[in-house]
Amino acid sequence: MNTSVSTQERLARIQLNAFLYFRADWLERLIEIFGSAQEILRQDAPTLAREANLNPDTAAKLLQAAHAINPQEEWDKTAALGGHIYLPEDEEYPQSLRNCKEAPLAIYVLGHLPTDGRACVAVVGTRKITPYGRRVTHKLGEELAQCGVTIVSGLARGIDSEAHAAAVRQKKPTVAVIGTGIGRCYPAENRALEKSLLEHAGAVVSELPFNSPPNAFHFPRRNRIIAALSQPVVVVEGETKSGALITAKLALEMGKDVLAVPGPIDSPQSGGPNSLIRQGAGVVTSVADILDYIPQQSRFGLDTRFFEHTDITPDKPLEKLSPRQQQVMQVIGTGSCSLDHVAEELHATVPEVAGLLFELEVQGFLACENGLYSKSKF
Repeated sequence: MNTSVSTQERLARIQLNAFLYFRADWLERLIEIFGSAQEILRQDAPTLAREANLNPDTAAKLLQAAHAINPQEEWDKTAALGGHIYLPEDEEYPQSLRNCKEAPLAIYVLGHLPTDGRACVAVVGTRKITPYGRRVTHKLGEELAQCGVTIVSGLARGIDSEAHAAAVRQKKPTVAVIGTGIGRCYPAENRALEKSLLEHAGAVVSELPFNSPPNAFHFPRRNRIIAALSQPVVVVEGETKSGALITAKLALEMGKDVLAVPGPIDSPQSGGPNSLIRQGAGVVTSVADILDYIPQQSRFGLDTRFFEHTDITPDKPLEKLSPRQQQVMQVIGTGSCSLDHVAEELHATVPEVAGLLFELEVQGFLACENGLYSKSKF
């Protein structure tokens, strides 16, 4: 850490950082005006409003929020989890985030941040994941991790969780930028996933105070951090007004490349990616499409086999399936079949076959289009 920033100034920055209704660059501007965060906190609301040209009510709320937290407690609780709180002046603070127009005044970090220059790709999308989205994220995520790329996402349900889990399955690092304080895990069912990603040299990052709850406005705010840490940003699924498209917009504003996975035109969750493609986003049909957008200076150490535009992923092993699932796959073969046809061939009931088809679709063995099932390409 940068020892030129005094302990008292560091603690004062942590207090200022607690005022979440100001852009981070506005807080930086206040520090420039008063010379230090400590000096800001010495002001009363009328003086702060007058000197900084703020609305008096805003000045009062800023001071109230800053004085409402105990910065030493924030520091101690973070340290107790093995974490750190970094300022932009610190060597450990990512350069890509420091270069962001609205770089956080402080970030709370558990685990290991990627070193500057490492290849990092954001994989984001809807919480309302479809079987198609799950298959695509599983395939792309695992291949990115195998190649040596660090996946960045938001630890939310759906696409985010699948992206992190893909890296964890490969025992590779992944970075979760969360919309709560690091003292919480949201959603709660991702606690085991969070623990696993930390065990595999990953990181959990937040700009929010330690115990901050999952308020709705926290999540669009954290998306700029996901975008800043990554190049490129890949949108897998999401409606036309989803949070993933906010991340895409922020990435474009930062000069980052945005890529999208095309999807079925009748799926609302593919509305966002398909719209991005119409607007000029890069099209993702394989992991090589993503790797093409990684800057040359970040490619050192990556597995070059994955840059080839061929499918190097072997067919999924059918022996892992149950005997009944294997029978379904044999009936479908290399063509396409309806549910009723599979039921007739297997002399089975429609409910039984519907369950088998659903299981095979979720596992990525089958894809369904217009009511016909065929072997999945993902």
